[in-house]
Amino acid sequence: MSARPRRRNFGKPAEQHADERWMASYMDMVTVLMCMFIVLYAMSTVDANKFERLKNSLATGFGVEQTTKVDTATGVVVPPDQVNSEAEGFAGPAIVQPSAVPAASAPAEAAPAEATQTELAEKEVARLTALRDKMAANLSAIGMTAAVKFKIDERGLTVRLVSSETFFMPDDARLTAPTTAVLDAIAPVLGEVSLDVSVEGNAALVPESIPNPQYWEISAARATNVVRHFIDVNKIAQQRMAAVSFGAARPVGTTTAADDLAKNRRVDIVVLSDQPDSVRSLIPQLLKSAGQ
Repeated sequence: MSARPRRRNFGKPAEQHADERWMASYMDMVTVLMCMFIVLYAMSTVDANKFERLKNSLATGFGVEQTTKVDTATGVVVPPDQVNSEAEGFAGPAIVQPSAVPAASAPAEAAPAEATQTELAEKEVARLTALRDKMAANLSAIGMTAAVKFKIDERGLTVRLVSSETFFMPDDARLTAPTTAVLDAIAPVLGEVSLDVSVEGNAALVPESIPNPQYWEISAARATNVVRHFIDVNKIAQQRMAAVSFGAARPVGTTTAADDLAKNRRVDIVVLSDQPDSVRSLIPQLLKSAGQ
C-alpha cells in the first residue's frame, strides 16, 4: 500500500512560533548591560597620567591657559628649561628652602605697611610745620607774632587768633584792623597749598544777665566775614573755604573776666590735612615723641 502523499502549501508563509519573540528584547537588554559594565570598569581604572594629558589637551583646545600648582612649603619651582642654567646666567627665581627662613619672619609681613603709614605721617608733620613757620615769619615781619597761637594735630594746622589784641568787638562780627592784618599775613602761605581751609567762628560766653547773646549768629557771621576776606581780598579759591559756627560751645576761657571774653571773640583757621585717617591718627604720637 503506497504512502499518502504529503500536502504542499504553495504560496503560504511558514508558520512562526510566537513564543520566540522575547529573545529580541532579551538580547537588547544583555547588550545594554554589557556596555554599562564596560563603562563602569573603564571609569574605575582611570590612568592618572592619561587623564591629565587629556585634561590639558581639552583645556588648550578650548583656549584655557594651563596652570600648575606650586607647593610653597618646598620652595619656588624653577622652569624646566632653566634647571641646568649656571648660577651667574640664571635670572629666574631662586629656590628658598623653609629651613633658610627665620622663624620670626612671618609677623614681619605687616612691617612695610606700618613703615609706610609712619613715613606719610612724618611727611605730613613736616609739611604742616613748614606752613606754620612761614606764617610765623610773616607775622613777625608785621609785629603780630604774639597775636596768633598755632597748633598741629590730627586735623591739620590750626591758626587761632587769641591774644590780648581785640580781633572782634563785643556783639560785632566786623573785622578789626588787627584781624585783617593777621589774615593778610597768613593768606600768601594758604595760597601756596591746595589744602581745604575751615574757618570756625566762636563767641564769648557772656553772663546770663545779658539777654539774648546770640552766640550762633555772631560766631557764624565772624567766620563768614573771614572767609569773604580770604576770597575777595586775598583771592583764595572759594572751593577750598568753609565757614563753621560753634557759638560759645568751645570757649578758651570759662570765666566772665574781660580777658576770657576777649579771647573767645575769635576765629580758628584750620588748614585741613588731606591724608587718610590712618595716617593722621599717627600725628599726635609723632609730635609727642618729638617734644612738640
